[in-house]
Amino acid sequence: MSQDADEKADARAGESADEKNGGVPAAKPGLWKRCLWGGLALWLLTAVITYATKNTNLLPTLILLGSFLVPGVFVLWAYEKHGRDLGLGVLLNCFVVGGVLGVLGASVMEYYLVHPSVWMFVLVGLIEEAVKLAALMWVLRRFRRLRGVRAGMVLGAAVGFGFAAFESAGYAFNAVVTMRGLDLRSLMETEILRGLLAPFGHGLWTAIAGGVLLRFREPGGRFRFPGAVVLTYLGVSLLHALWDSMHGIAVWLVTRVTDTGLQRQLFAQGYLPEPTQQQKHLFTVFSDGGLVLVSLVGVAWLLSLARSGRSGASDGSGRSGRGGRRPAR
Repeated sequence: MSQDADEKADARAGESADEKNGGVPAAKPGLWKRCLWGGLALWLLTAVITYATKNTNLLPTLILLGSFLVPGVFVLWAYEKHGRDLGLGVLLNCFVVGGVLGVLGASVMEYYLVHPSVWMFVLVGLIEEAVKLAALMWVLRRFRRLRGVRAGMVLGAAVGFGFAAFESAGYAFNAVVTMRGLDLRSLMETEILRGLLAPFGHGLWTAIAGGVLLRFREPGGRFRFPGAVVLTYLGVSLLHALWDSMHGIAVWLVTRVTDTGLQRQLFAQGYLPEPTQQQKHLFTVFSDGGLVLVSLVGVAWLLSLARSGRSGASDGSGRSGRGGRRPAR
């Protein structure tokens, strides 16, 4: 009898969790770890079989697994650690719908507004960070109770990682299709590199911007745009621009440090001088070092925002991070 009672209690608890998530089954603890290792194993297995059999029908599977693995795992981790009370349904909406809307909006705006120039990457950063925030607001228009720093960070990260996943799928497709045919090695290198860098890009920037945006959301669900929100948007757009332009910045720094004038004269005459070993080494240092610096600034900013959210602002469910109730600011 006691066993039957326990099973019924577990069933009722599961149904309650499902209802809170909008009918989506609640995720079990540690799901992000199982998805990480299981997804990585599937990706490696798909890569080996694709390489061995030359079966091009497997390319979409390889691209989707590689592009969505790291972003999806980070979203699950954020949900398990910091966002269980927000609901899995809204998180999935932010990741899929928000990610797709962000990619589509950025594609349209960049097609008409971005042209080759010194400020090209600044404009790209402004556009992509704006469309991700707009996508976040669109998804949350029906979820008026969701506000506060913690909710904004988790849901903003979901939109950012969704954007990164769909964007990475496009880069992977472009990498595999070449003038010489299909380049599986280039596809693998692209997915590995973007997977390793994914935690420090779109998800990080939109988590910061989303946290500040929802900090100032009114109890009725209306979004406000005080100076802090605008400055945060400009700040993450600058981080984005620096990240995208780091290759060019590194080249400029190398030429400033090592150029003796001869290479400049050769370039002016139409020759492309071969870089020296010292220049190659400095380029790697400046390029990689710049990306690390931008990443550290972003992570430090996120951690500072998270601490401020725990110490003062209410979270998305109207409770503080420690479980006590506080009035919404």
